[in-house]
Amino acid sequence: MNVQRVIINGFIIYIGIALFFILMELVGWSDQVYLRLVNFIFVIYGVNKTIKSNYEDHTNGYFANLVAGIFTALVSLALGVLSFIGYIEYKGGNEYLNHFKDSYIFGGGDPSLYQFCIGLVVEGVAASVIVSFTLMQYWKDKVEKINKVDDGAHNQH
Repeated sequence: MNVQRVIINGFIIYIGIALFFILMELVGWSDQVYLRLVNFIFVIYGVNKTIKSNYEDHTNGYFANLVAGIFTALVSLALGVLSFIGYIEYKGGNEYLNHFKDSYIFGGGDPSLYQFCIGLVVEGVAASVIVSFTLMQYWKDKVEKINKVDDGAHNQH
């Protein structure tokens, strides 16, 4: 696994999501739950970029590419959660966070900032795995020749 590639593509995902969320905040749509799901586009782009680059560099193997895709998304998740904590603290902490309690995807109630972040991490890890597995369904025959039989080695003519 090319760690530098994973970090760079994870950072690209992070920048895309961060700019999208800043735009949503500026326009006043930060409480719209379904618009938050657009971040999947950035995750799909970055994970696919990692797997495609691995393919072009002849990094074969289903598991190696799956792990690279998951780690790419997890890099962006870690950067995003840390930035989210900083942003919420800057905007007023739990008071600011409570303005959005009706638009929480994973429950509701009055979670603290760190409980909210735990929820974001759970969502992010699940999304990382789902996106990576889904993209590997496309790339699996390219990065690993599972169903190919080497005719020369198996059939003695």
